[in-house]
Amino acid sequence: MAHHELSTPVTEAQIRQLRINDTVTLHTTLFGIRDATQIHMFDHGRQARFDMDGHAVIHTAPNVQKVEKSAEYPAGYRPICIGTTTSDRMERFTRPLMTDYGVRMVIGKGGLRDGSLSAFEELGGVYLAIVGGTAALETTWIKQIEDVDMDDLNPESLWKFRIRDFGPLLVAMDSHGGSLYDELKHSMAGKRAEVLASLGVKA
Repeated sequence: MAHHELSTPVTEAQIRQLRINDTVTLHTTLFGIRDATQIHMFDHGRQARFDMDGHAVIHTAPNVQKVEKSAEYPAGYRPICIGTTTSDRMERFTRPLMTDYGVRMVIGKGGLRDGSLSAFEELGGVYLAIVGGTAALETTWIKQIEDVDMDDLNPESLWKFRIRDFGPLLVAMDSHGGSLYDELKHSMAGKRAEVLASLGVKA
């Protein structure tokens, strides 16, 4: 296990250095994205105006307050609570995020499936896991909402956050075919068989 401090954008070589059980702290820029955002991007052909090549996206629909635009609030929004949502239902968007926009890191909770793991291995990407229920802490890692795109979808807009010390995050799926979720499934299956056997129950 190793800890990595990464400032976005990152290179494929940097991503290939990450292994499951490593931890990562991110700096500079992070993009917030959710179901509606990606449905519009990939099902309706709506082009995002941000350059996300080499960047990370986080599955979120943040709680924000509309304010006057200023140097402190250039997008006209103040962050209130920026938490992370479950990733699984956005599984089908991992590969197009990587191929069409060059995204290298996906942040969320609960993990993704085999299709995403295949994309990470082929294209050079990782899934970084956040523990559920830490929205208040996550919000302190976001220093500013710099910009927003597709704001008609608010709060499922495409958000551009300025971040510092965002983490540590756990590398739960890597670019070498490693997945903590697969390891957990195999481990639990083995334990289940042991318990059933001890009870004299055939699996």
